[in-house]
Amino acid sequence: MRIFTEQALKEYAEEHPDSKVALQEWVTIVKKSEWACFADIKKTFNSADSVGNQHYVFNVKGNNYRLVVVVKFTVKFVYIRFIGTHKEYDKIDCANI
Repeated sequence: MRIFTEQALKEYAEEHPDSKVALQEWVTIVKKSEWACFADIKKTFNSADSVGNQHYVFNVKGNNYRLVVVVKFTVKFVYIRFIGTHKEYDKIDCANI
């Protein structure tokens, strides 16, 4: 998979150093993946959720952070839409960001 807006994760990790290793691991795993459907995401990240509108939510660092992405399976693109704490995540409409 190719990750667009990966820079957002790097910037977030600089502001939240405790997230850095977990985000780097997520990026490494995603780049090696060849997802064709949500079931493939679940095989890779069992705790991932589909929230509709091609949006998927990942728990990062033991659910301390939430990552929302849009996945375009046919073209193998992953777009970063949101990264934040669980509390910040609770305030957004993750299917429409």
